[in-house]
Amino acid sequence: MAYTHDIVADCLQFERAFCTAECPFNLDVCDFVGKLQQGRYNVAYRTYQNTVGFPGIVTALCPEPCRLVCPMKGEGGAISIKSLEKAAMDYARNQNPDQYNMPLKDKRVAIIGAGISGLACALRLTTRKYKVTVYEKSNVIGGHLHSLLPPEVFLNDIKQQFMHEEYDLRLNTEIISLDELDFDALYIATGEGGNDFGSASGQGIVFSGGSLTGADTMHAIAQGLNAAGEIERFMKTGIRSPQEQVSGTRLTVDAIQITPGDAVLPANGASYTRDEALSEAKRCLKCACDACVRYSPLMNYFRKFPRRITEEVEVTIHPSTLDGNGTVATRFISTCNHCGLCKEVCPQNIDTGEFLLQSHRTMHEKGAMPWAFHDFYLRDMEFSNIDAALTRLPSGYDKSRYVFFPGCQLGASDPQYVTRSYQFIREHFPDTALMLHCCGAPAEWAGDQSIHGNVIDKIKADWINLGKPKAIFACPMCKQMFQRYLPEIEGDFLYSLMEEAEIRPAGSFEDLTASVFDPCASRHEPAVHQTIRDLATKAGFKLDSLSLEGKLASCCSYGGQVAVAYPPYADNMVKKTIDQSENPYITYCANCRDIFAAAKKPAWHILDILFGLDDANRTPPTVTERRNNRLLLKKQVLTEFWKENEIMEKPGYRLLISQELKEKLNKALILESDMLSVIEYCEQSGIKLYDPENETFSGHRMIGKMTFWVEYRIKEGFGFELINAYGHRMKIEEI
Repeated sequence: MAYTHDIVADCLQFERAFCTAECPFNLDVCDFVGKLQQGRYNVAYRTYQNTVGFPGIVTALCPEPCRLVCPMKGEGGAISIKSLEKAAMDYARNQNPDQYNMPLKDKRVAIIGAGISGLACALRLTTRKYKVTVYEKSNVIGGHLHSLLPPEVFLNDIKQQFMHEEYDLRLNTEIISLDELDFDALYIATGEGGNDFGSASGQGIVFSGGSLTGADTMHAIAQGLNAAGEIERFMKTGIRSPQEQVSGTRLTVDAIQITPGDAVLPANGASYTRDEALSEAKRCLKCACDACVRYSPLMNYFRKFPRRITEEVEVTIHPSTLDGNGTVATRFISTCNHCGLCKEVCPQNIDTGEFLLQSHRTMHEKGAMPWAFHDFYLRDMEFSNIDAALTRLPSGYDKSRYVFFPGCQLGASDPQYVTRSYQFIREHFPDTALMLHCCGAPAEWAGDQSIHGNVIDKIKADWINLGKPKAIFACPMCKQMFQRYLPEIEGDFLYSLMEEAEIRPAGSFEDLTASVFDPCASRHEPAVHQTIRDLATKAGFKLDSLSLEGKLASCCSYGGQVAVAYPPYADNMVKKTIDQSENPYITYCANCRDIFAAAKKPAWHILDILFGLDDANRTPPTVTERRNNRLLLKKQVLTEFWKENEIMEKPGYRLLISQELKEKLNKALILESDMLSVIEYCEQSGIKLYDPENETFSGHRMIGKMTFWVEYRIKEGFGFELINAYGHRMKIEEI
């Protein structure tokens, strides 16, 4: 993927609101209403005045095309922008136009016709201090406005807007030929049926607009204002470059969040009070495409849209600093959960998560991604794929129709999840093989394509040796990884098999209300969404829907293994996720279940319900216990299904650790076995310090890339007592 803004070329972040797109003046309604929402009537009025030129006339005559496209029209009533514009005029401290103290320019502009379009052009040009002469064949200004409004209404507005400007008005002066004019530029606004002077010629460049071209009143004013800009560009550059007319909008109603609310009607039947205007302004949605920031946990937390993300990632990957290191978005890149929600909710299908994944790979290849963000998880994956790995055919079979691939974390949470599931599968398909292995997700998330490729190659080789069986998955992430990197391996969920076999839940959960939490990796698996709900309902549960489920499923915080890169973000995700409902959760991802339980949120894995295993409040295992569980699982399946007794090596020393310290080590992703290894090193090498006051020893050892420190006591006849421990990324140079 190219690291350019190409991926966000279709982003709708800056698309105009529906009302703005319909407004002849392209009034930035979001900006205008936003100021009213803050009670800033004066600046709101100034925005309106500067946009439309003649606010009194426009407010009186505007047919409000914005109301026809307002998403609120069916949700309580379209926002009355016209009434809000009038309120801005009513409550502005000063309605007079700004006065600009600038010298006159030497360029001269002629305007034929003193109707509202010609006057709008004159207003803009005189404000910018050009010499303007207006020719009008009648004895009055205003043109067709005389048939629409009382003269005092529009004449007062015109007088007020020109109060600081001067122009040469020549009434009763009909121009017959443009050859009689000597000006740098000319604007023809002679009104409906007026003289367009044919193939207009003259000494300056000629523009035309207003009712002459068939425009209605609002578009006539807008054309006059726009023509002034075109004329100025011509006089500055000598090149005629028509102003680009932006029309329409790519914004869709689906891209915005609609909050219904009844329209506010003025109590006096005519105009809003301040409070009424404020209430109506607050109904405005200020339509903008912000679905990604509303839904995506990453973009919501950091309040960053795809455009800004790509900019920051680009300068990180391709820095301009002399040392060649970019750090702007390094941590941010490693904080994406890769849950896929941003693409799901984006009306343009922009996949910011995929962009960040590709960016992570590039940063890893450059050696610019901090290794500490993923070191523990890569080592843990290596443990799953070596120490705790197992690929076996059932005894008596030389190939299998099915292989059960439970993933590394199901058995890490509770070995019974795997043993009971495999037993169930074998009862229906006795030739089913077993593959205890990690799917490679940690390497994917770390951006390490080399390690990830090796993992995928090993799975594929084992699958071929098993006879290319169909896979049975318990983990949605494993299934997602196979679909992406091993598409040749057909697979289905364990839970679908259970439903087909009409499994009877081991317990009864009558009258219990719960909510199903769909793992983010199951986003595009509607069949399993329904299967889990059917199984839970058969168990007796009453189910309440979550605001984010199914294809809008949110991440529990485990995806991307981001807790090391940015712990506050991970904590925030967990809180927002469990706060979706007061009900206990039912899920079918071991990581989701354990993360919720660690946050004191009652949660079952669906296998708890089907096999009658653990209750919703089971304390999740620590990182050390998760490793031990995988070794225990390997031993149990070998004993139970292959009648083999694997001898598990026991440590030479025992380690006593308080519960408080266990929790500290777990939070810091420090393995108890590593701490024992450090103590053994200190004892064997003699490199340690003794504290006679506390009767403790302290020392350090580097394991992998981490340096660990321990404080411990020797417990005669037992082993050691670990008093404290921590790790850091500094390397100790010993002399």
